[in-house]
Amino acid sequence: MELAYYSDYAVRLVNSEEPLRGTDALTSVEAVRALFGANTQPAARAVEADVPRLRAVRTRLRGVFEAADEGDETRAVDLLNQLMLEFPVSPQISGHDFLDDTTGRPDWHMHLAEQATNATAGYSATACMGLAFQLTTLGADRLGICEAAPCRNAYVDTSTNRSRRYCSDRCATRANVAAYRARKRLENERSGRSGRTHEAAQEATPATER
Repeated sequence: MELAYYSDYAVRLVNSEEPLRGTDALTSVEAVRALFGANTQPAARAVEADVPRLRAVRTRLRGVFEAADEGDETRAVDLLNQLMLEFPVSPQISGHDFLDDTTGRPDWHMHLAEQATNATAGYSATACMGLAFQLTTLGADRLGICEAAPCRNAYVDTSTNRSRRYCSDRCATRANVAAYRARKRLENERSGRSGRTHEAAQEATPATER
């Protein structure tokens, strides 16, 4: 499994809460296990105590995304480094079970060994390492917070031109529609003011001059 994939762990955890909407999906052991996706072996270790543990990590990871989104790269790196010190990883080279289609040789890649003592530690170590890989490969400015209010979801911008501003196509569409409606309202208001000004000028002009 490639290290870049692991950054999705961080995104999923941060986006399990929507602060401005007052919603939180991380409320049960089942929700913790769902975060792991298909990685069911470490998810099986999840217990009730992992709910508040992961919520605490979630707050700190959101801080990383927010700092990066605000252009404070140093703070983003410092916050992420603190997390990685607390949740270390054991990288290994893997590939025996994955053969390259062209050469038939093992498709060697970096893998994170599962040695954590609990589900929170394992998930957090994986999420932080994946996020660190993306940050150092793509740049801190690729970590963002969705601009479509009231959404504040996190995302990793992997676009070629660094153009991403929203967490999803849905939010992008909603933001574009809102911007279009705002422009139309402004145009109508300007048109209305222009019309009223013209009428006032007409009324102020003596009939003999018209």
